[in-house]
Order: sequence, then structure tokens, then C-alpha cells
Amino acid sequence: MHVKAKIPDEKRASEFLANERTFLAWIRTSIAVISLGFVVAKFGVWLRELSASLAPGVPVHSTGLSLPMGIAMMALGGALAILAAWHYHLVNLAIERGEVRANRGLIVAVTAGVALLALMMIVYLLVAEKHF
Repeated sequence: MHVKAKIPDEKRASEFLANERTFLAWIRTSIAVISLGFVVAKFGVWLRELSASLAPGVPVHSTGLSLPMGIAMMALGGALAILAAWHYHLVNLAIERGEVRANRGLIVAVTAGVALLALMMIVYLLVAEKHF
């Protein structure tokens, strides 16, 4: 059930500003996820280089998962930025009409995506643990 809340005219400016702050928070989050994805993607390379410098000639074992995991995180960060812009636009249109409502579907989708990514990271760490 979607309940629409009416916004009085004198409150619309604060609603627009709140929507902008929310958008900026989404963008900061997407940048953080992209950055973390980059670090994860490069983590395997860094570990191989560290191992080679500490123990030359010793074979290095690798899961090969850090690059795809990092790319998945960077893709999620990019998708979050796109979702943020889309949601910002929809909320602005609703504010202009004088009514807003929560977007539960978007909240569930983002939560599921982050939970799936967390599960993938846990599996990655468990698999990587066995290779080192």
C-alpha cells in the first residue's frame, strides 16, 4: 500500500533541499563502493607481488576472484549512482506535485544488492583463506 503525504507549499523548499542531501549521500556511498571495489580488484595483484618479494621462488596460490569481485563492486557503485539520480528526479517531480511517498521497492532492491555483495565477499574471504 502506497500512502502519499501532502506537502504544504511553505514546506516545499525544505523538501527539495532534503532530497538533494539524500542524493548527495547516495553519491558518496556509490563513490565509496566504487573505491572499495578498486581496492579489492587490485588486492590479488598486491598479494602476489608481496609474496614474490618476501619469498622469491615459492609458488603463489591465488583464487583469481579479487578482480571479478572488485569489478562487481564497482558496477554496483555505478548502479547506485544511476539509481540515485533517477530517484532524485522522481522525488523532485513528486515534490512539485505537492505529494511524496516512500519508494519501498528501491529500498528492497538496494538492500538485496548490498546483502548479496556482502555474501559474495564472505565467500571470497573463505575461499582465499584456504589458498594462502
